[in-house]
Amino acid sequence: MSREEYRVIEEKMGKTIGVLKDELNTIRAGRANASILDRIMVNYYGTPTPINQMASVSIPEPRVIVIQPWDSNVLKDIEKEILKSDLGINPNNDGKVIRLVFPIPTEERRKELTKTVRKFGEEAKISIRSIRRDGIEQMKSLEKSSEITEDELRNSEKDIQKITDKYTEEIDDIIQSKEKEILEV
Repeated sequence: MSREEYRVIEEKMGKTIGVLKDELNTIRAGRANASILDRIMVNYYGTPTPINQMASVSIPEPRVIVIQPWDSNVLKDIEKEILKSDLGINPNNDGKVIRLVFPIPTEERRKELTKTVRKFGEEAKISIRSIRRDGIEQMKSLEKSSEITEDELRNSEKDIQKITDKYTEEIDDIIQSKEKEILEV
């Protein structure tokens, strides 16, 4: 198997890790995290626009996000979109800025969040294993067409498994870190 084929497999697995991290950033763990606003779009002069492109977003305290729009006319629109979203937080609008205060999650809510985190982790592992399977199938087809030998096939299967193990371990570390973050709030 050429370096290029291994690189493609690693690249795909790396993208899976990136998607997992993005998904985990949207989980509210009781601490303020500006990335939870990334999915909320506000109609800004007829164009759906992310909040961070129309306002300054800051975190002055661990459980507070402050949104200060550059154009105060969109304050109400931002507030309306936050209320419509699945954040479950009531925005505090003082006419100049919007404050989002994150309550400390209950024990039950923390357990739900850790289940969600594990689910995202398992989905990422399934994706990694699927990439591994595709890589091995590709090698088997090369062996069938006599482009590589049986020994080269076995070696490439071992190499692909090593890459898979590395990324699976990284997923476990990411999940463990996120669970710790949720449970320590």
